[in-house]
Amino acid sequence: MSLFRSKAFRYGLPFLILVVGGSFGLKEFTQIRYIYRQRNAYYNEAKEAGVKVKKPGEVTLESEFETIKQLDINNWKNVRIPRPWEE
Repeated sequence: MSLFRSKAFRYGLPFLILVVGGSFGLKEFTQIRYIYRQRNAYYNEAKEAGVKVKKPGEVTLESEFETIKQLDINNWKNVRIPRPWEE
């Protein structure tokens, strides 16, 4: 019974439970932010502006790799655009 009377057990164990349990609790609360955020907000605004965009679920790593493979990366020219104060 001296274990239950020690300060390390009385103060240390609740502290460890709070730290470890708090990290799991924060994980659940922050996960809600990413699950239920508005995924189509920027998509709808860009579509109304006339920009050609893909739907959020259509873009994959493989599809982007295929589009980049079709680009000619050996023949390009570096073109400097004028800055706003240089016009």
